[in-house]
Amino acid sequence: MVAPLPDIRVQWHSAMAEIDRDAWNALALPLATPFLEWEWLHLMEASGSITPQTGWEPSHLTLRQGGKLIAAAALYIKHHSEGEFIYSHLWGEVARKLELPYYPYLLGMSPVTPVEGYRFLVAPDHHEGTLTSRLLAAIYQRCRRKRLSGVNFIFADGAWGRRMAAYHFTPWLHQSYRWQNPGFKDFDDYLARFRTNQRRNIKRERCLPQRQGIRLEPLRGTAVTPALLDLMYRYYADTNDRYGPWGCKYLTPAFFTGLKENFGHRLMLMAALPRQETGPPPGLALFIHKGTRLYGRYWGCAAPLDSLHFNTCFYAPIEWAIAQGIQSFDPGMGAHHKLRRGISSVGVLSLHRFFNPVLQGIMNHHVERINRSMQNQIDDLNRQLPFARTQTK
Repeated sequence: MVAPLPDIRVQWHSAMAEIDRDAWNALALPLATPFLEWEWLHLMEASGSITPQTGWEPSHLTLRQGGKLIAAAALYIKHHSEGEFIYSHLWGEVARKLELPYYPYLLGMSPVTPVEGYRFLVAPDHHEGTLTSRLLAAIYQRCRRKRLSGVNFIFADGAWGRRMAAYHFTPWLHQSYRWQNPGFKDFDDYLARFRTNQRRNIKRERCLPQRQGIRLEPLRGTAVTPALLDLMYRYYADTNDRYGPWGCKYLTPAFFTGLKENFGHRLMLMAALPRQETGPPPGLALFIHKGTRLYGRYWGCAAPLDSLHFNTCFYAPIEWAIAQGIQSFDPGMGAHHKLRRGISSVGVLSLHRFFNPVLQGIMNHHVERINRSMQNQIDDLNRQLPFARTQTK
């Protein structure tokens, strides 16, 4: 039984625009992640990127006491598994073979943003466990009314995800990447931890932009112009088009142009600029930063110049991060070439509860083996990090 809370108003919202920005951010701003802040989630919807028409039906939950927002959850009714980055369609395939319903379901995540940090928002002067139980009671009631097959929380905050096991959510481990800064003085200090051959390779790659007539420059504030954000969209779209059916092209031009006004204080572009300053940048990468954390989100280029991706998305951002005192850099999902640049493999959690006992039983039966295999893969990848032996002890 959930302990009753006096004067609690439960409300569902079909858009972030229905929720007061300052009230939401009073709960979201203290978090390490920037991707649960009102401006980011609202821009996803207001730009036409995340809508029922694209298979994401906003269904946000709030709890108010005496008119004050005391808890909230960013939630979406999903009609497909695209844009989640965890291959949850595999469970949909299991359900299909068993002739069990799978779509739609309720999803908690920052849409199309595969970054660790999702959790419920809870006022610090209230008991988290009590409000979590109240939020879940409302969620389960909603799922029954809507005939949803279950609830998934993806890219969960690590500590929060572990606590959610007490509420009968099954944790599923996934592999991602993260760079950590133990206190490097500069990029050369960072390079010193590599084995000689890889340190030489990185230095060679770092020299290529100059030979190509390119300089790399971080752009913030007024330096981020509407024209650059429009170009960033075109690069983003082209990058997704190259991946064909594996792309994730949800974001509209309005999302990118809206970033400056709505999220400009967290925005940084790493621009590959022609030294002669004629014509558009041949490469751009978009980053979001908050506190001591940096997140790489989108990238694209006009032509595939040698090592332009490595310099724009890894080396120059790491150099900037060290200078800014950034402690953690999430470069985004992707291939194992990140290991060669000193970016470690890490585990992230998704949490699942299927209402059909057969499907839940199958997951519970197999998930420990699946997670153990994933952890072994993460460990194997990290053994490939090209660090000198003294750096890996």
